[in-house]
Amino acid sequence: MARDVKGSQPQTAPGQARTRRTRIAVVEAARALFLERGYGGTTIEAISELSDTPQATVYRLFSSKLGILKAVLDLSIAGDDQPVAMLDRPRVRALLSDRDPLNQLAGFSALLRDLMGRSAAVHRILADAARSDREAAGLLAEITRQRHEGQRRIARSLARTGALQAKLRERDAADIIHALASPEVYGLLVLDRGWSAERYETWLRQILIDQLLPHDRRGGRRPPSPSR
Repeated sequence: MARDVKGSQPQTAPGQARTRRTRIAVVEAARALFLERGYGGTTIEAISELSDTPQATVYRLFSSKLGILKAVLDLSIAGDDQPVAMLDRPRVRALLSDRDPLNQLAGFSALLRDLMGRSAAVHRILADAARSDREAAGLLAEITRQRHEGQRRIARSLARTGALQAKLRERDAADIIHALASPEVYGLLVLDRGWSAERYETWLRQILIDQLLPHDRRGGRRPPSPSR
């Protein structure tokens, strides 16, 4: 457990619990305000007031408004505040270890449905902020890099089991996954065009199968087109 530079004793369990509750309160308040007012229209003062947390505490926990937005996005992507990386979570580990390409792409599509449902609107807020804020642009670039790196694991797994189409390189497969399973595409289809989460999941699964797997690995008859 981390200690400060003065060598104080580790934080007690009650103190940790209070800090966790405060962080969650600030993140939830910030999420509501960001979605309502946008990044530029949300102030630390407003977040402090809505979360009933002193501004000094907000700054101590998150350093800046961008730090708060990053925490909101992190929580949205993970679905909880546990300090466990996505690649180390049981659902992702099971997905990457599945040697059946159809199961793997179905599981990936279901995972994306849940993840994007929590995070796509927040990702848009960051993308909007990145147009005029250099630090926000840097955060967006890093999150995009991390997403691409994580999605490359799917392409690598398919390549290692010989599941990819002939002449489709692992690198190209990773690019296809990165493009189709992006928050921008989810936002266009679900947030803008009103697709249901179920329709998005069905579409993503089928288009990934069509783009990545050879005909003899696609599981027989093509399912009907997704409906709303």
